[in-house]
Amino acid sequence: MTHDHDLVLRPTEAQIAAALNPPAGRNGGDLVVETLAGLGATTVFGLPGQHALGMFDALRRSTLRYIGLRVENNAGFAADAYGRITGEAAPLLLSTGPGALTSLAALQEAAAASAPVLAISSQIPTAGLGGGRHGYLHELPDQAASFRGVVKSVHTVRTQSQIPSAIEAAWKSALTVPHGPVWVEIPQDVLLAQTRIPVVTGGDAFPEELPPRPELTAVAADLLSRAARPAIIAGGGVVRSDASGKLKQLAEVLQAPVVTTPGGKGAFPWKHPLSLQSWIEDRHITDFLEDADVLLVVGSGLGELSSNYHTFKPRGRVVQIEADLGKLESNHPALGIHADARLALQALLETVVERARPGAPERVREVLAKVADRIAAQELTLEQEVLASVRRALPADSPSFWDMTILAYWAWSAFDAKGPNHMHSAQGAGGLGYGFPAALGAAAADPTRPVLAVSGDGGALYSIAELATARQYDLNVTWLIVDDGGYGILREYMTDTFGEPTATELTRPDYVALAESFGVPGVRTSPETLEADLAKALSTPGPSVVLLPAVLRMFAPTHLS
Repeated sequence: MTHDHDLVLRPTEAQIAAALNPPAGRNGGDLVVETLAGLGATTVFGLPGQHALGMFDALRRSTLRYIGLRVENNAGFAADAYGRITGEAAPLLLSTGPGALTSLAALQEAAAASAPVLAISSQIPTAGLGGGRHGYLHELPDQAASFRGVVKSVHTVRTQSQIPSAIEAAWKSALTVPHGPVWVEIPQDVLLAQTRIPVVTGGDAFPEELPPRPELTAVAADLLSRAARPAIIAGGGVVRSDASGKLKQLAEVLQAPVVTTPGGKGAFPWKHPLSLQSWIEDRHITDFLEDADVLLVVGSGLGELSSNYHTFKPRGRVVQIEADLGKLESNHPALGIHADARLALQALLETVVERARPGAPERVREVLAKVADRIAAQELTLEQEVLASVRRALPADSPSFWDMTILAYWAWSAFDAKGPNHMHSAQGAGGLGYGFPAALGAAAADPTRPVLAVSGDGGALYSIAELATARQYDLNVTWLIVDDGGYGILREYMTDTFGEPTATELTRPDYVALAESFGVPGVRTSPETLEADLAKALSTPGPSVVLLPAVLRMFAPTHLS
């Protein structure tokens, strides 16, 4: 009997001739870019360095589009966003040592957010591998060790013949759920040496799926069908697996209210009668979820933010669907289902029994009214008006990328993303500098719609060099910088904790003049003119900067009381 996996496609005579007579002038770098193109990549991000020049030389013999950023960490953020928007593995080309290490914070964010990034770095020459102290430029005793705790998989190449297989294995790893960043490293001499290896013409780009165990979904469906007060927490796994439609179907069948985590923004319609929106840090919502007799958690590990800073204590049964084994039941005992969110939700849809629960929409309205009353009592009109102005100015189908700044913390709870995969932030790892370079990656992925980046003045200083990138590639990104004179949220934290802040105040440039020095239009706005100025910038093709001088405050937390 012949199995499908036993079949081998025979090459044609033309393919054999091409393989026996590869074109001259190719090096190991050509094998890298040919493999990427064969796997379906069209765009690569990165920054050249001395050890990596073989890869960058090969780009000019390739059809791949190169987007070069000015800092490796920013290149990583751009690749992260490209992966989130397209669902493809985003290639990131880096050099050895300092260049490679500078990308670590971006790869940590990609890991936390399950963004598929394929980082390919050079290495010191092959003779230096193994941990000896040879004194090579950029030498580390074990470069890969710096990445093993961050990425999904590490692949070290030692010969040119290993390059296609290593990159293909890394590609599949990046795209196997849960998606995430992967690391490939190739020695300088392997990249530079001329090669007679045939041109790489294809690759298997299809990772294996992760279906749920049927006996577990049968138990979960029974629990949900019999529940009197079911509820759902939807995390980033729903967005990454494109499962928003199935989530909506299941919630309606069960009449189960749904709250989304910051990473799950847009996974459920904001104004749906069953939508608890994303006020997951509010105690009223926490109490509501604790009261559920069966709680379905989809694509979330119930980490710090998603558990209202670990104050959430469910009283009912928890069913957790999670593709990352490390997150499954890591915070709460549950019926754990290790599976892709889309496949698991489909299995539940095929098994659950519809049951009338007529009071669910009323309960949702009541708890959202309590949330609204709590916020209204804190006299935060400026913050609400600024966020509403951003929402009105941003086209409904445009993605937005938010740095770690007070307006972003508001957006996690109070911003209507208008759809799945539309709002992204650095809430996974929590590092500064994400918003603007990530928005550049999204604009490279889809130039047909404007992209919004939101930063505070502190985070903006991490990314200011990328104004040159935005101008060089004419990327359609509008960058809103909220200037409050320093690290605003840290100022609040320190004042609340110690009575006064330390090390939070910053000397800043004139951001409008600085943008214009890069050839990027800039405008200084106010809360009253923000909507009009932002809408104008977003509707004008190419990069732009909108500066809003404003001191915003956070709403009071509920996990401390």
